[in-house]
Amino acid sequence: MTTRPLDLKPAWMPHQPADRILSTLKTRGALGIPDIAKVLDVTVEAVRQQMVKLQSEGLVDAESRPAGRGRPTQIWRLTGTGHARFPDTHAEMTVQMISAVITVFGEKGMDQLIGVREENMRANYREAMQGARSLKTKLERLADIRSREGYMAEFRPEGDGFLFIENHCPICTAAQACTGFCRSELQLFEEVLGPDASVSRVEHVLAGARRCAYQVSPKNAP
Repeated sequence: MTTRPLDLKPAWMPHQPADRILSTLKTRGALGIPDIAKVLDVTVEAVRQQMVKLQSEGLVDAESRPAGRGRPTQIWRLTGTGHARFPDTHAEMTVQMISAVITVFGEKGMDQLIGVREENMRANYREAMQGARSLKTKLERLADIRSREGYMAEFRPEGDGFLFIENHCPICTAAQACTGFCRSELQLFEEVLGPDASVSRVEHVLAGARRCAYQVSPKNAP
């Protein structure tokens, strides 16, 4: 898996220092304090002070990793409580509604409900894509609309195409209860990016990854 360069700034970053660190760990995965300081363009000491506070609140923890002949390096990551700071959208109510729909209308009814959601999203995404010609421009617009929906989306060049990344899943609990949501979104990406783009999911939160990621390549790539 390719690691995102530290000198590339996140597409969005909160204002509070502690939240900026949490967002960095959410979007970049586990990092050392010097790396966090580099991403945020602050001093190592400023990050270290925040990490003490965040650890005391149970939002982050650290593990030691060998670092050659020197002292082991401490690598910091979000805890489960830290991940919960990026909440699932109305998780409990959503799961209850899914269960109720399946009970009353069966799996077919659930598929119809997902289909209606997909149609609404398709209309919004196609409107956002109007005038977009290149695959890069389409991905810029898709990342923007998905970020506004809570997915903390971004993309970067990868191989012959791009890696489209969603650092957070605001419907994760719903997707766990009904995998049709994930299947629907993959199909939707393929449609709105157009017939000249190939889309495949390479990382998946429901498979244990920390994020969802999609390889997007032009179909005429060598």
